Amino acid sequence: MTKVTRIFDILDTYCEKWPEQDVALARKENGKWIKYSPKQYQDITRKISYALIELGIQPDDKVAIISENRPEWNMLDMAIQQVGGVTVPVYPTVSKDDYLYILNNSEARMVILEGAAVMNKVEEIQPQAPTLSFIYTMIDRGKYPYFQQLVEMGESHPHPEELEQRKANVKPEQCATIIYTSGTTGVPKGAMISHNNMMGQLDNLKQTPSPDSKRAFSFLPICHAYERMIVYLYQYLGMSVYYAESLATIGNDMKEVHPTMMTAVPRLLEKMYEKIVQQGNKKKGIQKKIFRWSVRLTERYKIDPEERSWFYNLKLKIADKLVYSKIRQNLGAEHFDIVVSGAASISKKVAGFFSAIKMPVYEGYGMTEASPVIAVSDNSKGGREVGTVGRALPGVEVKIAENGEVICRGHNVMMGYYKNPELTKEVIDDEGWLHTGDIGHFDEDGRLYLTGRLKNLFKTSMGKYINPQIIEEKFSESEFFENVVVFGEGQKFAAAIIHPDLAFLKDWCEKHNLTFENIKDCVKLKEVRDSIAAEVQKYNQFFGAYEQIKKFELVTDDWTVGNGLLTPTLKVKRTVVQNRYQDLINSMFV
Repeated sequence: MTKVTRIFDILDTYCEKWPEQDVALARKENGKWIKYSPKQYQDITRKISYALIELGIQPDDKVAIISENRPEWNMLDMAIQQVGGVTVPVYPTVSKDDYLYILNNSEARMVILEGAAVMNKVEEIQPQAPTLSFIYTMIDRGKYPYFQQLVEMGESHPHPEELEQRKANVKPEQCATIIYTSGTTGVPKGAMISHNNMMGQLDNLKQTPSPDSKRAFSFLPICHAYERMIVYLYQYLGMSVYYAESLATIGNDMKEVHPTMMTAVPRLLEKMYEKIVQQGNKKKGIQKKIFRWSVRLTERYKIDPEERSWFYNLKLKIADKLVYSKIRQNLGAEHFDIVVSGAASISKKVAGFFSAIKMPVYEGYGMTEASPVIAVSDNSKGGREVGTVGRALPGVEVKIAENGEVICRGHNVMMGYYKNPELTKEVIDDEGWLHTGDIGHFDEDGRLYLTGRLKNLFKTSMGKYINPQIIEEKFSESEFFENVVVFGEGQKFAAAIIHPDLAFLKDWCEKHNLTFENIKDCVKLKEVRDSIAAEVQKYNQFFGAYEQIKKFELVTDDWTVGNGLLTPTLKVKRTVVQNRYQDLINSMFV
């Protein structure tokens, strides 16, 4: 049996331990699932490795992949690493300038890309990228060689002996991938992640899913450290990985896959929750009353069975039979073992809801520079509690610095930022502690709570410090609000830019017989502004007088990854929001 010490060893072990499995990787294209068995996965990967050798890709050469989730992504990734190369994943949604910076900073020799728009951007910057020798596309676009031709090249020009020698020469401590952080500010930084870094994650997370969990569903970007590591874990555990056709088809795709495990970011779970509640509230009579009673029941859900009374459990069983089971069926989630939520904090209400309806949410915490997991919920006694990100991953030390910052060290800490030792020293101190920039504390059971970002704290002119993240997360519990961003540095009070949930707002206006020509006119209606003002006052009650939102402005333009207002994990880029709406923000403090 192959000893798994490098990432590509996962593939060989997969084929050795689960050779009869029908599906290793699958993706839905044009309404049809295209599936690859472990052997097909391994064979295609090997041919790609042969082709890379034939093209002259050398150990430590950087090869970029710019693509949405698809099985070919995994095949390319494994093939690059098998020949001793370094995979550089890049988001398909970044700007042309970011492509140029990443390809030049990483000194990428080759790029494999998906999509005509991406191809055009890369073609335009190629003259300014001196190390970029090869461009391949995923499908035939008539301009460049493409994926299938790469496979055919490997088939025609096999290099089995050299490949085996290359694999043998790769050491666990070597860099496997450079992951450029999208971040919420500044230029991308290339975090160097070693095989050891990633294998430490897998070894210490393998007990989290149930042994019976066999079908994973993936829709978060695999170029992000979080989903990338989880997809490695799926393969490490012999699970089938099904990629969604698109974000728009997640619901239908899940119904066909019936997954046992998936990852999500809080905003997507919140969207699912809001949609479920909105549909339930459209019911009539006794059905509507039962639905609302069932939802209220989830708000008192306790993960530890010992904290739930027999009477509460009885009501939970009744609610499950009448409501929850139907929700799971509608979602294709009848067999869920675990939903891992990461990348941002999730509200207690939403996490408790999904756990109560038997889609148990496990919260995790990390960052790209930590490969990425620092702490995660687990199945041990007290290891999982709504509102916490669990205990530190085994082998990872976590402590709270004097200024309240969460710092960690261990097998997960990156090798450093590529070609940037000065910046590396700013985040990893002489004792090996990675400074996360997050603020947090531990409870008596050793579970970590996160309360904000150091750089986001601001001081009012009255000398009061405000943590905007706590306010924003609380306000986001409202069905009216899609995103809330709080400002007030050096001002007398806190104010907010509010991006309403436009779908909810349209339904609300329809329910209240309010007419409008477009959404910009909608938010100007007195009834709408009065209702949102009342909602602001409702959530202000959870905070001290100096923290309360005194003024707000509504904005209705799209907030997307594509226009730079959101990161690929749907977190708001505060600095970009501030720059875009600076005049509006200034007007609130006049």
